[in-house]
Amino acid sequence: MSENKTESSTDSRTIIALTNPKSSSNVGGAMRAAGCYDAQKVVYSGDRFNRAVRLAADTQKVHEIVPLVHYGELLDALEPGMKLVCVDLIEGATPLPNFEHPDNAMYLFGPEDGTIKQKIINQADAVVYVPTIGCMNLAASVNVVMYDKLAKSQQHQLDNELIKKSRDRNNKIKVKSLKYEKNRIKEEKRIIREAALKEQS
Repeated sequence: MSENKTESSTDSRTIIALTNPKSSSNVGGAMRAAGCYDAQKVVYSGDRFNRAVRLAADTQKVHEIVPLVHYGELLDALEPGMKLVCVDLIEGATPLPNFEHPDNAMYLFGPEDGTIKQKIINQADAVVYVPTIGCMNLAASVNVVMYDKLAKSQQHQLDNELIKKSRDRNNKIKVKSLKYEKNRIKEEKRIIREAALKEQS
């Protein structure tokens, strides 16, 4: 097992686990998702990724912050008290919109060209699928599941500071007052003026 960086401690922990990933762009996309959604670690099994051009889509260099760790068996990455959530198109799985995310979980995703082994499914605390027509690629699945966890949590930062920190340095665009909002205010002022004129007459 090899690890890039020492993991940090936090009350709520998320590990993204990739089953024998084939595409370096999918692993890079999963790494970027880990950075965006505050996962503490990405782990993977198999040797196909090791033979590929590594981290092709990790344009934000998240691997310098989030550890990327190889395991012979992904279940060895489970930490004490952590739930195992398998994500794949598995019969009998829970649709993602109906799923309640645990605080501490390892989300284990199937490979691009296969599925999660039955013996791992049998040990899962939950098995979840994304109810799409057809299947998404691995990186897209990771992003959708992590976003769903964020959307259902109470961890949203609802101000411009997060936007300023996260956006591209060339992006300085701001939302101006919407046209319909201006029109609504003008209409309200017109009604008030007309009412005042009627009172005077």
